[in-house]
Amino acid sequence: MTIDWANFTLWSSLAGGILIGLATSMFLLLNGRIAGISGILGGLLRPTKGDIGWRIAFVAGLIFSPIAFSVAAPLPAVQIDASAASLIMAGLLVGIGTRYGSGCTSGHGVCGLSRLSPRSIVATALFILAGFATVFITRHLIG
Repeated sequence: MTIDWANFTLWSSLAGGILIGLATSMFLLLNGRIAGISGILGGLLRPTKGDIGWRIAFVAGLIFSPIAFSVAAPLPAVQIDASAASLIMAGLLVGIGTRYGSGCTSGHGVCGLSRLSPRSIVATALFILAGFATVFITRHLIG
C-alpha cells in the first residue's frame, strides 16, 4: 500500500479522526463498553443473551458505511502490493496477536490510550515497534 502524499487530505483526515474520537467516547459513555473491534467480533462468536443486537449493528455499520459513503463521493483506489499468501499470513498473525494482546489496535490505541490504561499504553507501543520491525525486515533484510 502506498500513500499519495501529493494528494493527502488533511481536513478529511482530521475530520475522520475527530469522528472516531467522538464515536468511541459516546460508545463508552452511553453503553459503558469499549469500541474495540476484536472484542466486539469475539462477542459475536460467544453470544450472550441481550448482547448480540448492538454487536451486529456495530459490525453492520462497519460494512455498510463505505457503501453509504460511496453515494456521496468516490471511494479511494486501493492498491495492495502483496500476495494472497502474505495477506492470509498477516491476517492470521493479527488474529493471534489480538488474542495474546487482549485486544486490537482500535481497542488499545484509540480507546485504551484515551483512558490512560497502562496495559493499552504498553500494547500500543509494542504494536508500533512490531510494525517498525516488520517493515525493516521485509523491506531491508529480506527484500
